[in-house]
Amino acid sequence: MESPGQAVDVEEDAPPTLVDVDTAVLLLGAGVTAFTHPLLYVKLLIQVGHEPLPSTVGTTMFGRRVLYLPGFFSYAQHIVTVDGKRGLFRGLSPRIMSSAISTVVRSKVKQQVEILSKREDLQTSLRKVVKETSHEMIIQCLSRVVTHPFHVMSVRCMAQFVGREVKYGGMFSCMVKIFKEEGVAGFYVGLIPHVAGELLFLWGCNLLAHFINTYAVDESFSQASAIRSYTKFVMGIAVSVLTYPFMLVADLMAVNNCGLAAGLPPRSPIFTSWLHCWNHLSNKGHLFRGSSFFFRRVPVTSLPVIED
Repeated sequence: MESPGQAVDVEEDAPPTLVDVDTAVLLLGAGVTAFTHPLLYVKLLIQVGHEPLPSTVGTTMFGRRVLYLPGFFSYAQHIVTVDGKRGLFRGLSPRIMSSAISTVVRSKVKQQVEILSKREDLQTSLRKVVKETSHEMIIQCLSRVVTHPFHVMSVRCMAQFVGREVKYGGMFSCMVKIFKEEGVAGFYVGLIPHVAGELLFLWGCNLLAHFINTYAVDESFSQASAIRSYTKFVMGIAVSVLTYPFMLVADLMAVNNCGLAAGLPPRSPIFTSWLHCWNHLSNKGHLFRGSSFFFRRVPVTSLPVIED
């Protein structure tokens, strides 16, 4: 017969259950989302073209004088001055909800995909990469469809800073407001460019990493395994730069013509489609607006003459 002390030891040594792991992942995701939210908030305001602070004269490494727009810290301080420290977390609740739902959906779908993938015998390494990426694509698409309404709500809550509106408040009121004014379609504005950007990133990153690891990294090199472990990370950074315009267009479409100053003339034209938005940004040279938090130069098209 086991003593009570032995029973306690057995319980303490028991591995964490799936529920415990999922809960830990959800809490970690919520923490990371909250920590990075001020960054995304400032980025969104820059994306919609809101520049409340004056530019400053600076010089490049070659000695040329240029105008620089305020960086992240100056912009964040401006938000704190206007709305207080809590103002940095405007629109956070929908993002936390989106993160939690995305984690659950990805976990459930991934389990089903792994069961199906075990039945297939992949012969070549390239076929394996294509199959795995296809599975990731399914997971990504389902996750985006489920969470995109929360992305729209979060973006609109943050964009209210531009015109000082109070149209969108809590999540429930946001849902009611969007549904009454735009119907179900209002929850999915900007979905197509968002999905397109994510899929291009996924396929570009995985295929480039595969080809580089297969054909560019020599097996005889002593650090080959170490290089391969970082290839996908480096490719991710490179590909994210190329797919950034899709994310920008998706965010602008989420705000456009929804009744907020940030998405209405004169701050923004009313776009008929995401391609219209893309062409407008391309003609203005703004396809990468908001991609950088530091050393942001005034666009050449709006750059005044700097006298010596």
